[in-house]
Amino acid sequence: MTGAPFWETLRLDQMSSVQWESLCDGCGRCCLHKLEDEESGEIVFTDVACRLLDRQRCRCTSYDRRTQLVPQCIKMSPADHAAVQYLPLSCAYRRLYEGRGLPTWHPLISGTASSVREAGISVASQCVSETYIAAEEISLRVRTDIAWAPLHRRE
Repeated sequence: MTGAPFWETLRLDQMSSVQWESLCDGCGRCCLHKLEDEESGEIVFTDVACRLLDRQRCRCTSYDRRTQLVPQCIKMSPADHAAVQYLPLSCAYRRLYEGRGLPTWHPLISGTASSVREAGISVASQCVSETYIAAEEISLRVRTDIAWAPLHRRE
């Protein structure tokens, strides 16, 4: 009998880089443009993706260089959790930070990457690249349907 999985026994800041990276479910939601209401702190997701997101595979095309190519890209790290408020409620980093554990559809639980799409969490083929959208039009592309991009407030 083996022990509990690492995500149940380690804090985020105790994880190795391999463990940390394996938490990403590949949904692509973190790569969507978000809008924040300055007064309420409410954050909403749009269906407009960063130009570096491969919208079919939901993977960054320049992951190692993303913060140089897109300076506003939020880079999560085990020691810095300030960006967690900009992650979707479904995100493993956010879920673990908030003490909620991993959902059954997460690849580390299900054993297959396809479970993310099957659960309706992935933005694969459901978003448009910022390359094709004028900056002033992004605010017109807010998604409010609960199943796709839940709203949340700053903590």
